[in-house]
Amino acid sequence: MKSMSEEPVPLHEEFIYCCGAATHVLKCGPWKDLSKDESKNLPRLLFMIIPDTDIKELEDVFGLNGQVEHKLNFLKKNVSKDIKLVLIAHSIGCYITLEMMKRASELQVLRSVLLFPTIERMAQSPQGKLMTPLLCKLRYILYMPVYLLSFLPEGAKASLVRFALRGMKTCDESSIITSLNLFSVDCIANILYMASQEMMKVVERDSTTIKQNLKKLIFYYGTGDSWCPQHYYDEIKMDFPDGDIRLCEKGLRHAFVLDASKEMAAMITDWLQDDLTKL
Repeated sequence: MKSMSEEPVPLHEEFIYCCGAATHVLKCGPWKDLSKDESKNLPRLLFMIIPDTDIKELEDVFGLNGQVEHKLNFLKKNVSKDIKLVLIAHSIGCYITLEMMKRASELQVLRSVLLFPTIERMAQSPQGKLMTPLLCKLRYILYMPVYLLSFLPEGAKASLVRFALRGMKTCDESSIITSLNLFSVDCIANILYMASQEMMKVVERDSTTIKQNLKKLIFYYGTGDSWCPQHYYDEIKMDFPDGDIRLCEKGLRHAFVLDASKEMAAMITDWLQDDLTKL
């Protein structure tokens, strides 16, 4: 029998409308519809990855609250309520995940992995102090240069992205492809709007929700992260000494997806082994 890593994993890609917004969904595995509970072949566990997102129809679907409701709405409409969940989140996705667990305590969350979590005092962080004036007051001036750059050929755009990332020893080609979306004015507008809300609304850490779900949470902080500096790690570690709160010893950057996604995936797989063997 082949090991799990050797077996080919089917990949399905589709766009759906959720809360009025076109939503890109990537599904790994043989199951195309997890909302049907009649099948005996449904998986017992679903991994949901909530990235650093930069949608009734929600009144403010691209805002911070709208993004929380968007994820909850997606689960309600597309995933059977009996399926256990592993939530893997990065950056502001960690704030969204905690809010999901707070608002929908009925979710069958087995484990939540919070990577480089921006869950408190974002505007007071080193990067926040630099970016808050730009994001909250001056973001509109960025639209014109992005609009002009959007007319460049795709090859020229890719060259600009490679130039911007030239300092990295290795860079995933998929990161370059994804970064081409930054030449879209609509994409940039949504990212900057969302980021401005993060600076204003992500202030106090939700210690109550963390305490209620502590045994389900894994935190992973960076040593040189200017969005959630190390003293944030020191403080949450002191407040929750029994929590699984880890400090990166590998020197990974906040935007690890650019050059260390496989290394991070391997670590998360190792962390979850005990949980998975109990299923």
